Amino acid sequence: MRIALGVEYDGSRYHGWQSQPDMANVQDALQDALSKIACERISIIAAGRTDTGVHALEQVVHFETATVRQLTAWVRGCNALLPTGIAVLWAYEVSDEFHARFSAWSRSYQYVLFNRPTRLAVHAGKAGWFHAPLDVAAMREAAQYLLGEHDFSAFRASQCQAKSPIKTLAKLDIHQQGETIIFDLTANAFLHHMVRNIVGCLVYVGKGKYPPVWMKQVLESRERKLAAPTFAPDGLYLRHIGYDAKWGLPQGTMPSSEND
Repeated sequence: MRIALGVEYDGSRYHGWQSQPDMANVQDALQDALSKIACERISIIAAGRTDTGVHALEQVVHFETATVRQLTAWVRGCNALLPTGIAVLWAYEVSDEFHARFSAWSRSYQYVLFNRPTRLAVHAGKAGWFHAPLDVAAMREAAQYLLGEHDFSAFRASQCQAKSPIKTLAKLDIHQQGETIIFDLTANAFLHHMVRNIVGCLVYVGKGKYPPVWMKQVLESRERKLAAPTFAPDGLYLRHIGYDAKWGLPQGTMPSSEND
């Protein structure tokens, strides 16, 4: 049978999602816990990989097993075995046609940025920080140039393995709550470091280094060297994976937005 899981994790404790020798990572920790519950070796496939320091509010994975367990056993059993910073939110039996990565039609990320003069203490490792005042209105104007289908090569990491740089960005909303600025992005898929590179460029606009139209120029250049440096991973959260309703998956702890 094929089982899908919703998983959340604190990325500051791990060297990213992907299995790596001699480094703490989320994939190995989850596979080890599932293998103990199943009494057989379990391999999991995720909707997407996250880097070191990047968090997830709702990562989705699937795995195959011949072991029959109640769905609650996969949740409670795994959570009893998983290290601090990783938790299974839900388990659901799915058809063999479901694939955590290829069945997903959207990914949503959120970047949380504190905009204040002093560095973070309580939220260190859980949010980004920028010391100088930022013009949110200018950042919102710049963000509009990125919406739609584009070649996002200018925001792509050199080690990105995606076959195509062309992605469709359906949403890029920027909200301000006091000293906190929240960036919400939804796309059919994201390139490696794409969100963090976009946030870095928006911060450049917000601090007045460039006008909002500069974002359009960077996008059309397709040159990574013209964009801002990659922003810190601390404030980045994989928030939601969008699937067709036919799979019947629960939504985890985070409600999806209208555009997800």
